[in-house]
Amino acid sequence: MKHLLIAFVFVSLLVSCKNEGKKIDKETVVDLKSDEDWTYLFDGESFDGWHTYLRDTISDQWKIEDGVMFYMPDPDKAQGMNNLVTDKKYKNYELSLEWKISVDGNSGVFYGVLEDEKYVVPYMTAPEIQIRDYTNIPDFTDKQQMSGAIFGIVGVETDVAHKAGEWNQFLIKIDHNENIGLVVLNDKEVANFPVNGEAWNTLVADSKFKDWEGFGITQEGHIGLQDHAHGVWFRNIKIKELD
Repeated sequence: MKHLLIAFVFVSLLVSCKNEGKKIDKETVVDLKSDEDWTYLFDGESFDGWHTYLRDTISDQWKIEDGVMFYMPDPDKAQGMNNLVTDKKYKNYELSLEWKISVDGNSGVFYGVLEDEKYVVPYMTAPEIQIRDYTNIPDFTDKQQMSGAIFGIVGVETDVAHKAGEWNQFLIKIDHNENIGLVVLNDKEVANFPVNGEAWNTLVADSKFKDWEGFGITQEGHIGLQDHAHGVWFRNIKIKELD
């Protein structure tokens, strides 16, 4: 990635409880122009480092063209089971990627995927940073399903995603040591949340996932890209692992 993304993030420590998430109150700057400490998860030419969840192969509905990987659903083939996950597991990191979505499309980025035959799809165990377009749903108001939300758990206050077919930028931070989850979308912080402990458990208990065995229980897991039967494109995917 050749451009510079400056994400202004205000971080403050909550000193009340060991397991509480940390909220934003101190300015930090993340420079995505420098590749120092960043590792590309997608080389722009192959699916090296990725596989289909619970399989060793890649569905032919996933394609690569001009440095972009994308999912283009085939109406004659099964969908929903072609989710991509990284070969490697990650715990504490910053993830940077660009994405765009089709009209009225739906997809997402998973973190903490627990890959086990007991769970049919990543959605059953992994929280999802939502990717969503609702061009033809002008009265759409569900903030927990807007782009940048932690689907069904943490909503966004303002929709800052670009319209369908235009590129967007995610900077996602998952840090279990500091108990910080953060989503920056198009240079704007849209979600700030705990990733473990009592505070995280409370969020899950207030969601549709409260009785889902295995949901959000692993701190080290795969990163995933969702097949939700809609066209979605990704590029410039890279990660910086944290101590």
